[in-house]
Amino acid sequence: MTIENADKQADINPAGSSTGLMEPMLVSEGSRRREDLADLAVELASASAAFRAQLPSSIVSALAGLVRSMNCYYSNLIEGHNTHPIDIERALNNDYSTDPEKRDLQLEAKAHIIVQRWIDNGAGRGRVAQSEFLCEMHRLFCEELPESLLFVEDPKTGERFPVVPGELRKRHVQVGRHIAIHPDDVPRFLARFEQAYDKLSRTASIIAMAAAHHRLLWIHPFLDGNGRVARLMSHAMLLETLDTGGIWSVARGLARNEKEYKIHLANCDLPKRNDLDGRGTLSEEALIAFTAFFLRTCLDQVNFMRTLVEPEALRKRIAQWAEKKTKEGELPAKARLVLEAILYRGELPRGDVPGLVGLTERQARRITSALLDMDVIESDGPKAPLKMSFPAKLAHEWMPGLFPEKPSDDVA
Repeated sequence: MTIENADKQADINPAGSSTGLMEPMLVSEGSRRREDLADLAVELASASAAFRAQLPSSIVSALAGLVRSMNCYYSNLIEGHNTHPIDIERALNNDYSTDPEKRDLQLEAKAHIIVQRWIDNGAGRGRVAQSEFLCEMHRLFCEELPESLLFVEDPKTGERFPVVPGELRKRHVQVGRHIAIHPDDVPRFLARFEQAYDKLSRTASIIAMAAAHHRLLWIHPFLDGNGRVARLMSHAMLLETLDTGGIWSVARGLARNEKEYKIHLANCDLPKRNDLDGRGTLSEEALIAFTAFFLRTCLDQVNFMRTLVEPEALRKRIAQWAEKKTKEGELPAKARLVLEAILYRGELPRGDVPGLVGLTERQARRITSALLDMDVIESDGPKAPLKMSFPAKLAHEWMPGLFPEKPSDDVA
């Protein structure tokens, strides 16, 4: 991003520009590709619902915690910041690197997690496309950032400009070839954004997610942090429209196809090519192509996660891990049975453990304590049921491919 000369920018995008500059906001009903997109939307909704239905609610909750770290990792990776989920998990436990740069990136990741948890707890329900919610997301994220990350620098002059949490930008900016609208026009364009995306039918909402994602980036409402806000908004839209439970992430798919993702975003900035390319100012064909890419990416991630945590396959991998840890002397015998019971039931009353493993209450407590100490199970209190936990440090064994394995010598 470049902070450009104000006079030059004002000549290109003067204040008072028509919101028609970012039309079309939606793929038109009359588009020849509309039916194909509707089919993709239905397929995605069906796959997402089937995936969530195969898991007990307590497993959904535990998995969502790991996916938050995964989503954060991939979203930050798109911005060129590589903070591994294990280091993110450490940051959540206030365990920071002694390297100032790595520590700041851990704090950035922690800020992302805080905002996504807030979203997952329902903060965006019914207002995901509203400017108030977008500003609140930006504010919460930036308030948690270290000062070293709360500025943008003009690469030409070296001048630094502070990023104010939750504040709409007051400067002209250019992102790649795209010259963003005049800062005075941002509130009015956000009002049009809200009007277009706030109250849509379910299928229309699914189809519109990609358009909303791009148009928010096109407006570029904040001086910095727009990419993360856009991806968090997309996460919130998916959460609300598909009731995903937060157990899969489009950010992983976008990061793994980053070049194609950014090409689509750039293409959506282009003006329409001819009279057959929609009725707006921007290219509808490019918007349709990005929508298809976005929906297929979502579908790919649902199917990936569904295969990864298919109950029998997941049970087998976790059982093998538990048996290995027992042989290595890190877990008591029969700990595997406790993990399998929790996976099958969703949660396990503590009083059931002795009968399950066929041991005394004292021996059963030893198993429970060992599993709790290894962070593979959790409980809301000393008498509360035992639930599954999915620590990032074990993801490469329990859910291979979720994210790259962290090198053993790369410590926080």
